[in-house]
Amino acid sequence: MEAASEGESRAIAFGEQQEALVVRSWNAMRKVAADVALKFFLRVFEIQPSAARLFSFLRDSKVPLDKNPKLKSHAMSVFTMVCESATQLRKKGKVSVRETTSKKLAGTHLKAGVVDKHFEAVRSALLDTIKHAVPEMWCPEMSAAWGEAYDHLAAALKEEMRLLTSSS
Repeated sequence: MEAASEGESRAIAFGEQQEALVVRSWNAMRKVAADVALKFFLRVFEIQPSAARLFSFLRDSKVPLDKNPKLKSHAMSVFTMVCESATQLRKKGKVSVRETTSKKLAGTHLKAGVVDKHFEAVRSALLDTIKHAVPEMWCPEMSAAWGEAYDHLAAALKEEMRLLTSSS
């Protein structure tokens, strides 16, 4: 079988158990999801401090990061998209973001200068945040499920970024 290149959308076997691990932990975090999501992005900035400069709404802001409503909203969107990716992987075998959303996200990420090290920091921060948010549920299988859901979402976004770059 030929290996898929990075970013290429390919069907995978993401089972009910993997989806259940993501959804169950997401549901456990749901009541405090906005706070967990904010901790997630604060962790991104700990891992990759330069990432904060990628956000236009943070560059000139006098509001502390942990109080910034735009950062909280953005963090919540990313968290939600990763969770939704798990469901898509199980149902469709791939992550699919609406074309208009995908192009907009890719364009925004390209313009901001997002590169692989930023995607890696987000992945690491995501897993670390979930581990601390639901320590009683955390296990290697949950880490793998969230990681795989994120990896496929990131690959779809990177592919769209590549397509935008090659078409310009």
